[in-house]
Amino acid sequence: MNLEDLYRLLRSEHVQAQGIVDTLEEPLLVLDQTGCVLTANRGFYETFRVSRDDTVGRSLFDLGDGQWDIPELRRLVSEIIPRSAAIVGYEVEAEFPTIGRRTMLVSARRLVHPDNNSTSILILFEDVTDRRRSEVQKDILLAETRHRMKNLLGIVRSLASQTDVEGRSAKEYRDAFLGRFQAVAEAENLALASSDQADLSTLVEQALQPAGTERYRVISGPPVGLKQPQVLPIRIILHELVTNAWKYGAFSKTGGLVQLTWGVVEKDGKPVLHIDWREENGPAVTPPTRTGFGSKLIDLSAVQGLRGTAELKYEPTGLRVHITAPVD
Repeated sequence: MNLEDLYRLLRSEHVQAQGIVDTLEEPLLVLDQTGCVLTANRGFYETFRVSRDDTVGRSLFDLGDGQWDIPELRRLVSEIIPRSAAIVGYEVEAEFPTIGRRTMLVSARRLVHPDNNSTSILILFEDVTDRRRSEVQKDILLAETRHRMKNLLGIVRSLASQTDVEGRSAKEYRDAFLGRFQAVAEAENLALASSDQADLSTLVEQALQPAGTERYRVISGPPVGLKQPQVLPIRIILHELVTNAWKYGAFSKTGGLVQLTWGVVEKDGKPVLHIDWREENGPAVTPPTRTGFGSKLIDLSAVQGLRGTAELKYEPTGLRVHITAPVD
């Protein structure tokens, strides 16, 4: 049942209209001409976890923490009655007091009661938070895939140049090079594959394995089980850090070393993951004059994918990166 069907149903004053509307999962409000709530369906109360007393008789723009009090939304609602206008899919992103940060689409239209010719407004809300998050992850994946293709030749070139040739036969060189190349190929496949859940230590080992165990040191923190939306951003961040280390950092120079540690600390009563990436004994590091795509991708993955932060420090001893992300 869409908004048009609801409009016709309520306008006809069908005896079962309220009962049918209450079966809808989507939140629904009916406002009077001043914007005050006349009635709400069960879907509204359950979605926003509010009571009838918190809703009926109050202005739409006073509900909750005032998340609907948006000048543009006020203007749109005020134009519905005099102009017979309609709102379709107006997007509101806000922090709701009982359900946290959500993204809602608001649709509304005029409702005329034939018995007394009074006019009210029918408003329908659609929670698209998960859909928007999925769209962001898809955009990240597509951008990251294109970036991978560009970087792959650089990684292979670095592998070829760093595989020792002195004192080796052609076969020995080939076997050594192909062994490392196979590890890179496997890591690429793992990074692109989807997964419902993963252990952080597994993702770390998969990302660093191509470098060889003598090139990195992992100081494991407590076991961290990542939820499905967190897996891809973590993989992307680790891949970008490893790629950068091969091209410009610790892995590009013999004797270079990467040290990775993580831990979980409480913040405001909730667990927060902290990941530290530190490079040593690589080429001299200076801050870049511009922000490259890899750095932007790390920041995008941390902020939008993990709802956390990413801090890159170009210290003289090597690149250092600090990632935070909630893990509840």
